[in-house]
Amino acid sequence: MDWKVFWVLAVTLVVVPAAQAQPIGYEEALRQARLEQPVLEARALQVEAQRQSVEAADELPDPVLRGGIVNMPVSGPAAFNLDRQLPSQIQVGVEQAIPNLAKRRARAGMAESDVRVSEARLGMASRDVVLAAGQAWISLSYAQQRQTVAKGALRDLRTLVPVARSAVAAGSARPAESLEIRRALLDIDDASTRIEADQTAAQARLARYVPGEDVIARGTAPSAEIDLERLRTNLARNPEIVVADAAEDRATAAIKLARADKRPDFGVSASFGRRNPDFGNAVSVMGSITLPLFTGRRQEPRIAAAEAQAMAAMAEREDALRAVTAEFEADLAMWRSAVRQWQRSREDLLPLARNRADLEMASFAAGRADLIDVISARTALALLELEILEREEAAVQAAAKLRLTYSEETP
Repeated sequence: MDWKVFWVLAVTLVVVPAAQAQPIGYEEALRQARLEQPVLEARALQVEAQRQSVEAADELPDPVLRGGIVNMPVSGPAAFNLDRQLPSQIQVGVEQAIPNLAKRRARAGMAESDVRVSEARLGMASRDVVLAAGQAWISLSYAQQRQTVAKGALRDLRTLVPVARSAVAAGSARPAESLEIRRALLDIDDASTRIEADQTAAQARLARYVPGEDVIARGTAPSAEIDLERLRTNLARNPEIVVADAAEDRATAAIKLARADKRPDFGVSASFGRRNPDFGNAVSVMGSITLPLFTGRRQEPRIAAAEAQAMAAMAEREDALRAVTAEFEADLAMWRSAVRQWQRSREDLLPLARNRADLEMASFAAGRADLIDVISARTALALLELEILEREEAAVQAAAKLRLTYSEETP
């Protein structure tokens, strides 16, 4: 049976308490990571809040209710008497400000841009959550596989203990050779202890995104292959770039709003005045218009500031694209290196170590090799198998990071 198939089957059969173990596959872990995450819930609520504000962005301001006493005398025979003079009256009115249409549309545009910014941040948070969950699952899966190999190596080496004792008793082996088995067992046991710590840490990281206790990885790990052309094509859709694009759109909307201040706003008011019945009540209707006369000192500086902010947003977008491209190339280089190291150890080093272990065992059985040589070869093979799994994990982790970070798999 192929060694990798053996490891996958062994991981599937890892013994855990049935009442507590929660096996989960890679795709299922990614799916659950998208559900009920506090950070995603917070970002989604921010999006909803921004959407709610869009509806009111281009509405007219609230009307103003005015009331009071007009032209009441405070001296003379008619002092403080509302019914003695014609202009005196109790007045109640309503005033409505009407911003110009360009300003209202610009405010709506800014509100819609805020929605896109919040949606982009939600997408970035979703990407980060899914990436963290996927990497935690991969770490857990390979820790389980390494633990299976370590336990198997311990069982294999323990079978040599009675052989060493018999050989020492018969005088065909030195006493030091039995001590070599103990040392080899300790080496493998130390590796098992480290793997156990790695497994516990991976479970803790995965439990942040997947509810349950003692989560175990089930099934095969994702592929170490990538679609490089597709990843490069999707770089412009990276969440960081989407956020920068949304921020640039908002800055453009802010320019429109600043320019709209150069257009006049309007207002209308109506009032009713109660006077002495001899004079009759009065109704007033007034209109108003703002006069943007001093634009050089008022509107123009704000327009210039908005344009500068827009230029800054464009520069930040370009910087974000460069940063994402550089990070992508660095991640791609790490993936290539990890894959080459994994393939080299699997295709070149592993066959050599297996042949050495088989030959040493055959030579020992024929009396042409010492038991210590068999122990050394078996230990080296076990440690190499653990190292190969570590290299494979590095390659799979690098490939998963590329796919999940650069949008081959959309979160």
